[in-house]
Amino acid sequence: MSVCVVCEKRLVFFDTAVAFARENGFEFFCDGEGTRAEYELVFGEDTICLRHKMGKKTVSSYVDFAEGAQSHRRKYGGGKGQSIAKAVGLNKARGIRVLDATAGMGGDAFVLASLGCSITMVERSPVVRMLLQDGLRRARLFAEDGDAELLEIVDRMTLLEGDSLALLAQKGLERPQVVYLDPMFPQRRKSAEVKKEMQFFHDVVGSDNDADGLLEPALALAENRVVVKRPKVAPFLAAREPGYQLLGKSNRFDIYPLKAFEIISSET
Repeated sequence: MSVCVVCEKRLVFFDTAVAFARENGFEFFCDGEGTRAEYELVFGEDTICLRHKMGKKTVSSYVDFAEGAQSHRRKYGGGKGQSIAKAVGLNKARGIRVLDATAGMGGDAFVLASLGCSITMVERSPVVRMLLQDGLRRARLFAEDGDAELLEIVDRMTLLEGDSLALLAQKGLERPQVVYLDPMFPQRRKSAEVKKEMQFFHDVVGSDNDADGLLEPALALAENRVVVKRPKVAPFLAAREPGYQLLGKSNRFDIYPLKAFEIISSET
């Protein structure tokens, strides 16, 4: 699927946009006119977004941790009673160190960080990584203007560049307590029936056909457990049955326990 980079010369992001296009082999346009790419990574006045032209309609996707759905979930999402919280072990310990090896747009990482986890994120797609990096930048700017809680959350989120398979095998990497995997699964429904964000993921990123290879190095790296998020219909990652599962409406969490957490007394 074709992607180009767009940025007006007057904007502060211009040099960054040019460098990004050059480093990743994308065609660059100053104003977006004349592009034939189906997707445009637009470096705007204050936001970087992925723009998809669908006939006369244009849909934009970007990362927003400060407002919208992510902010609502942070405030009203169910706290540590959520399945993802139980899956990583927040019902047993707090302040868990998590390596999110397939970060995507950072939604799950943000939920875990908002619940007190320290999150290291890895995303190999340069387009998605740029969107995530920009979302973190804007969240920090927003938080510094008066949202101390959000600032603490963002401070617990670190984004690394690279491929998860290479990173998991890297010697000397600090061991996380939990490795979290949410690899892309082949799209089953027609594009008109899926959310815009998931549609662009399948178009721009594609399916993680090498995802099975993540499990063994993840198990070797994690101290306490590996958690794999899967659609309910998906087979086990690498055909390996987990120790146990937590089931949701459309997804499930496959948990591969390695060692019990050291029990920490509850917060006062």
